Amino acid sequence: MKSVLKNFINGILTIVPIILVIYVIYKTFMFLDSLLGNVLKPYLQERYIPGIGLLTTLVLITILGWLSTRFITGSIIKLIDRLLDKTPFVKTVYSVIKDTVHSFLGEKKSFSKVALVTIPGTNMKSLGFITTENLKAFHEPLSEHVAVYVPQTFQVAGFTFLIPKTEVEIIDVKPEDAMKFILSGGMTSSNGQKTVN
Repeated sequence: MKSVLKNFINGILTIVPIILVIYVIYKTFMFLDSLLGNVLKPYLQERYIPGIGLLTTLVLITILGWLSTRFITGSIIKLIDRLLDKTPFVKTVYSVIKDTVHSFLGEKKSFSKVALVTIPGTNMKSLGFITTENLKAFHEPLSEHVAVYVPQTFQVAGFTFLIPKTEVEIIDVKPEDAMKFILSGGMTSSNGQKTVN
């Protein structure tokens, strides 16, 4: 009976992660495909093939990226950018989305430095990511501080702490490994193996 139970648990440990990953990939694919897919379906009707919407989206993004480097179209895009940046309420939403996208895909990526910070009043440490190293423009007295984002375990939420630079230790760990370690509650080590107590 123990052998059957052990095999059942092994089956769950093997199959559930695979099923969940396939499900997430499928839902992501369907969402991205529907962005332009829903527009194309009425025109293509029975000739519509799943994936055309996603392919069209990728091609359109690439073309817009190329156009943004041209003089006339680049000027128009910059004008739209400035307009969105100055429109009340819209500028808040736009700047957050823009800065978040740039932090992951821009030249100066955030989340590229893993930080080890000490929780005040204790000897406990917490892992986080340096998101901003120059806070002087944000608030003058914080010129000697950095922004550290500390994700919460098993969820996407987290906290942003403004910590003196001298109290932040940058460690040589890949951001992907650090994020995996944090989100799993420390159940996986940097090499992907389960930690042993």
